[in-house]
Amino acid sequence: MPVRSLITSLMKKLFLLAVVLFQLLFSAALRAQDTSIFAYPLQMDTFVIKAARGGWDIAGFIRRVQTDTTFYKAFRALHVVSYTATNDIKMLDKPGGVKASLYSHTRQNVAHGCRTMQVLDEKVMGDFYTRRRGYNYYTAELYAYLFFTQGSVCGETDIAAGTMDEGGKGMMAKNKNQLKQLIFNPGAKVRGIPFIGNKASIFEPDIARYYDFKLLSVEYGGEDCWLFQAIPKPDHVKDVVYNELSTWFRKSDYSILARDYALSFSAGVYDFDVRMKVRLHPVNGRLLPSRIEYDGNWHVFTKGRERSRFTATFNY
Repeated sequence: MPVRSLITSLMKKLFLLAVVLFQLLFSAALRAQDTSIFAYPLQMDTFVIKAARGGWDIAGFIRRVQTDTTFYKAFRALHVVSYTATNDIKMLDKPGGVKASLYSHTRQNVAHGCRTMQVLDEKVMGDFYTRRRGYNYYTAELYAYLFFTQGSVCGETDIAAGTMDEGGKGMMAKNKNQLKQLIFNPGAKVRGIPFIGNKASIFEPDIARYYDFKLLSVEYGGEDCWLFQAIPKPDHVKDVVYNELSTWFRKSDYSILARDYALSFSAGVYDFDVRMKVRLHPVNGRLLPSRIEYDGNWHVFTKGRERSRFTATFNY
């Protein structure tokens, strides 16, 4: 393959990695991971210890963490329900000022198995768009590709079971599947992303030793929850990809109500530093995304550094 084609392929792959949050709409749930996690200490608060002594199955809970489908199902459901969304995208310069932005309200309508979207209002600043109303920034382009609907899209479902490996042909489908693993299968080895290797495999013995795992009993959004966290040990922050993985599980049914991510990596030819917060909310008996926050900084060889922040808010 010509050098130019190799560089182009690498740029596309690594950009998608840097803006990994965008893949939420197409991503899947946690799969069962290596139970080697039990070889490492699990820090627990007093309530958890008492619950364990009373017969509560901690190992069973960890398996639930590893096999959850509620988070994936919530985002698949975005394609089968009507909602309005606030889209606030900012492209930043080096000092942190806004050099381009888009702020809009959109309405998705679902009828007869198909979804369409209309732009209710829009404010644009700077060179967000090209002259032909394309996108001058990869982050904006991919956000639009995944969150904005063009025309009519039909035949989608919110079924989670058995859809983890769904994907089409080509580089885009391959990249999307890699990002599914990073977001909804934390701890799995992600193949095909240059130089990362198994650094994302937080439950594998050689990587798990770099982390502190915590299980706490907390309240979140008025609900009693279990908070499961993986935080790198201070001496090993540079040895891992996940700088934080925090998940709030509702105690009543183990559904995920919120998740925070922080990922970073530097490989010379590319680097990224991304933080994300995802919140779900019960709507008519089902959990749906309510708010997504993204703060990302990434750079790929031959391309300028791209810094961006966005908030997507959904109302049903």
